[in-house]
Amino acid sequence: MANAAFIIFAGTESPSDLGRVVNALEGAKEFAETEGDNIEVIFDGGGTQWIPELEDEDHDYHDLYAAVRDKVSVCDYCASAYDVSEAVDEAGLATLAEYDGHPSIRSLVDDEYEIITV
Repeated sequence: MANAAFIIFAGTESPSDLGRVVNALEGAKEFAETEGDNIEVIFDGGGTQWIPELEDEDHDYHDLYAAVRDKVSVCDYCASAYDVSEAVDEAGLATLAEYDGHPSIRSLVDDEYEIITV
């Protein structure tokens, strides 16, 4: 059994950012398909901008995102700062604000999650 938290900071500005997001989602999907593994996928910082993109069923990687969507959460503060709060709410995704409006990385470490950032 493994615990992994994929934290996506990559924004939407460049093709390399898309590559980082896709690789994170692929990694998360591998964990999700392994019985006994626990995963979290957290869109934080500029990564919150991916939510409206990936929620679009016409996006090339929507299906990959959908495969782990039930494990996705979003930084509350950053969703607001990057003006995607409405898209996050419409998607019905959980927002995290445990530490100064941001996700608590410490709590993930305390719960023995391996932190993987992109």
